Amino acid sequence: MKNPVDFVHLINEIPLGILILDTDRRVILLNRAFEILSGFSHSTAYGVQCHNILRSAACISNCPVLSIQDDNRPVSCKTDMINLDRQRLPIRMTTAALIDNNNQITGFIETVEDIRLSQHIEKIKSSAYSFANIVGRSPQMEKIFQTLPVLSQSDASILITGETGTGKDLVAEAIHQTSGREAGPFIKINCGALPETLLESEIFGHQKGAFTGAIENKPGRFKLAHNGTIFLTEIGDLPLSLQVKLLTFLDDKIIYPLGSTAGFRANVRIIAATHRNLEQMVERGLFRKDLLFRLNVARIHLPPLREREGDIRLLIDHFFNSYTQQLDKKINGFSKDSLMILLNYRYDGNIRELKNIIEYAVNISNNSTIEINHLPAYLLEAPLSHSTGPDLIYTSTGTQNSHLNQENFLHNTKKSSGEPETWSLVQRQIIMDALKKTNGKKNEAAKILGWGRSTLWRKIKQFKIDS
Repeated sequence: MKNPVDFVHLINEIPLGILILDTDRRVILLNRAFEILSGFSHSTAYGVQCHNILRSAACISNCPVLSIQDDNRPVSCKTDMINLDRQRLPIRMTTAALIDNNNQITGFIETVEDIRLSQHIEKIKSSAYSFANIVGRSPQMEKIFQTLPVLSQSDASILITGETGTGKDLVAEAIHQTSGREAGPFIKINCGALPETLLESEIFGHQKGAFTGAIENKPGRFKLAHNGTIFLTEIGDLPLSLQVKLLTFLDDKIIYPLGSTAGFRANVRIIAATHRNLEQMVERGLFRKDLLFRLNVARIHLPPLREREGDIRLLIDHFFNSYTQQLDKKINGFSKDSLMILLNYRYDGNIRELKNIIEYAVNISNNSTIEINHLPAYLLEAPLSHSTGPDLIYTSTGTQNSHLNQENFLHNTKKSSGEPETWSLVQRQIIMDALKKTNGKKNEAAKILGWGRSTLWRKIKQFKIDS
């Protein structure tokens, strides 16, 4: 061959993650696609056992390299991997032996394909209530669902705002996956996760010798995201000096790595997100006004979960179905008491908190239904939400009691000390009101509450109502 091909350049152009291993299963080379997928660089991974880089379930249960038979046929399997951002990613991994001219194994090659786009682990009951993997049917979410397909087809910068846990990351990824850039990389940068000196190198890259410890060239996240999307989460934490550099990129689309005078024209789409009020930060001189204008070409505000009417129950069912399938649990649903607590909790941590609660409950429940004792203990003493509007407290039979609506209970159980009302206080008041209504006749009170007689006796004893 007159013009030999540069092997490293060749595998870097392949859109699949590639690992080259020696006969001891140590990494000797990886390509750019694998760097993007895993977060590991070549210098970090070189010489390390492959299971410490892939961090895959297959590495533990059935190592593909050890599964290669005498005929040296490639071995393929669907599994997962944990990247440096602690994300569990579904992948398809194919492993093959590298054979020399003497038919001896000199190493191994592994290809790693990200199959998130083709695999739908979390199935929802109705696609009418979703966009990509985002679930909701409240008026606010329906409006967002109408906006997202339009925004995904443009290359305009997008600013996503909302409280912590409202799903900003999910919206950014959904925009990328439904855009014309879906085949390109989606690179996330947490602007508050690293000190300023490391953050600049991580975002823009550096040249060898640019500073002490820069022993090789580093491409930077913007270069890795070429033809894809950059997601700048917590943009409000970006230092002012880097805000200037980001603004320069937005103007000319050229990246200048640290220590280099040669720029790289990066074709990337910018999506930024924050839980902070950037307008207030501009007034205090903590955020550049011109950068805000450039990022805020289109804005998506995600409402807190407590303001999304009807979405709490939809999300409870969504996460419940997902985790019972993943964990192979035979659970039929929630008891009326546990469901009542979940429907009336405030969720200051928003969707992320609700998801964690359901995952916890499904994990520890060994019953056919999830009961109160399967929920995190802090829920039982947490203040009830005042923003649930006309929703009523539900009894164990699931029927609405017109005499015992939530608004009256919240008013009646409020202590003179101003102590917030909790589910325990509300439940105690429900029982006392039922007993007053029946002049202390427990059998009739149990019927009103929809409980069995033994359940009422147990709760009377628990709340020391007789005393």
